[in-house]
Amino acid sequence: MTVESTGVVSVESLAVRASKFAALSEPARLRIVDLLALGDLSPTEIQLALGIGSNLVSHHLSVLQRAGILSRSRSESDGRRNYVRLVPGAFDRLAPEPISAPARVVFVCTANSARSQMAEALWQDRSDVPVASAGSRPASEVNPGAVRAAARHGVRISPSVPRATAEVLRHGDFVITVCNRAHEELGGLDDLHWSIPDPAAPATDEAFDEAFRDIRLRVDEFVSRLAPGAG
Repeated sequence: MTVESTGVVSVESLAVRASKFAALSEPARLRIVDLLALGDLSPTEIQLALGIGSNLVSHHLSVLQRAGILSRSRSESDGRRNYVRLVPGAFDRLAPEPISAPARVVFVCTANSARSQMAEALWQDRSDVPVASAGSRPASEVNPGAVRAAARHGVRISPSVPRATAEVLRHGDFVITVCNRAHEELGGLDDLHWSIPDPAAPATDEAFDEAFRDIRLRVDEFVSRLAPGAG
């Protein structure tokens, strides 16, 4: 299972997103979108705000309209004048497609004593999707530094003994490696890789806190992309 297989991404959806990003890639067009964020403007008002010629404003507006970002309407007071507005929800589809919830997420690091344990605890705190952790070369115990770091951030690592990947992994698991060695040892059998520096090497509170914060950001981002009702 991969990220792509957990959500359907159509060619049409990618084309729509690409056209909008292309339209927004020009600074003047991005400025027009900013100006329209809270209200409607006439092309003349946009021209005055940007300080550019009317022909160039007309070109930018046409590009944005073709991309489905803005629309125009005639003034009911002066039919020669039109107003430009942002299309409601125009940017809703710019983000990547939601991800269908996997049957289970498994975090893997080398020893299953720090990074994967923190990731498992954070996932349990953020999502109802089942989770486990494992190590390619499991240690004899969970690193106390990881336990303390999690506690400092209001998350509890459940008492457990590190386990080997062969003992934990099963068909259908979504595997996320959280250390480079495990990623390289699995040889592409993981679905995602997060390159988290090993906090056990310096073994300082700062190192464990930094690893915890990095993992928390990544877990929160992944959970936020799960389809509604899947988290």
